[in-house]
Amino acid sequence: MVRAEIITIGDEILYGQILDTNTQWISLELDKIGIKTIRKSSVGDQESEILNILEEAQHRADIVFITGGLGPTKDDLTKKVLANFFGCDMAYHPQALEDVRVFFEKRGRELSDLNRDQALLPTKAQYVQNKQGTAPGMWFEEKETVWVSMAGVPFEMKAMMEDLVLPRVAQHFKTPTIVHKIVKVVGIGESYLSDMIQDWELSLPKHIKLAYLPSLGIVKLRLTGFGDSVTQLNQDIQHEITRVIPLIKPYVFGYEQDELAQVIGQLLIEKGASISVAESCTGGYLSHLFTEIAGSSAYFKGAVISYANEVKINSLGVSPTLLEQEGAVSEACILAMANGVREKLHSTLSLATSGIAGPDGGTEEKPVGTVWIALSHEGGVITRKLQLAGTRKQIIHMTALNCLNLVRKFLLNELTQ
Repeated sequence: MVRAEIITIGDEILYGQILDTNTQWISLELDKIGIKTIRKSSVGDQESEILNILEEAQHRADIVFITGGLGPTKDDLTKKVLANFFGCDMAYHPQALEDVRVFFEKRGRELSDLNRDQALLPTKAQYVQNKQGTAPGMWFEEKETVWVSMAGVPFEMKAMMEDLVLPRVAQHFKTPTIVHKIVKVVGIGESYLSDMIQDWELSLPKHIKLAYLPSLGIVKLRLTGFGDSVTQLNQDIQHEITRVIPLIKPYVFGYEQDELAQVIGQLLIEKGASISVAESCTGGYLSHLFTEIAGSSAYFKGAVISYANEVKINSLGVSPTLLEQEGAVSEACILAMANGVREKLHSTLSLATSGIAGPDGGTEEKPVGTVWIALSHEGGVITRKLQLAGTRKQIIHMTALNCLNLVRKFLLNELTQ
């Protein structure tokens, strides 16, 4: 297994002023050609710290990817540090200098001394062209390790990787074939899921590994196969998926890049149905999950964000007496909201949410996290009381997720009331 380490350089990353997306993208691309990322590190613009992390990396990795610190200003130290690390001088690289000159000429700008110095490279570096910018990339084969230094600007780095670096890496290293497949489940926690499939997991062949990738409300099961043949690995992994699905079928909503709202949208289209939403505690978030899916206008009618009681009364027809006696966070209210929006927007189905997302507003009878959701359909209304925990955002997210899962189960005829 070829081992890779990724190092990002720049104080702005450590300060949290910019989000480091480079390491995630590089890791994903390396995985596609069978290279395992074993370490990701970030270091500031200090020569001693950069040298330390390079020294550590050479003992761990077969190839080290470095992004950032290649700009023309004094705080960009990467080239200087690499020259120091590899014990060589700096010199103008003829092709790099020409490429920088052409870059500025095409834009009608004069090449300054500072820009010209972009072509100053460590003499042991092999030049890697940056077609999108002026910071040249570098390839070193030193200290029994391959080192690749690239621009920190994401679109520049990605172009260098895709056009030049990845093909060269694939030629340089003999790498195994790796295939991933993902099964997505909702409505069950990671530990319960693990108990449910433990016998299957223990029986997996040695060349297939299982990983649990939990997020808020959703767990991804990632099966990874290692071998020589993509075709054979795909067949082997699919066989294992076929074995596990019957064990967890009620919770499986999709595969690979599927999103829950997208899957529900497809089910609505297949059944010729439409949906509307009445939201209180979720404040439009549930509607957002529907409408961020391209083509959702085919089934999503609209929403009423009835955050205030007067909107529940005036727009959804909720009785003032009901609100006074039962409160907004009640089964009676959520039932009226769901029916009201379905009638108002003439949809086949409708969802409604009302709850206490916190951090304030809870009582002994209705603590923070108490939420009612409802699904109205031609035959009646299905209601659910939830007792959720977490931050305000987490409670809102989990409320919306429970709504989506309620619709999914209904459309699949997996529940009635």
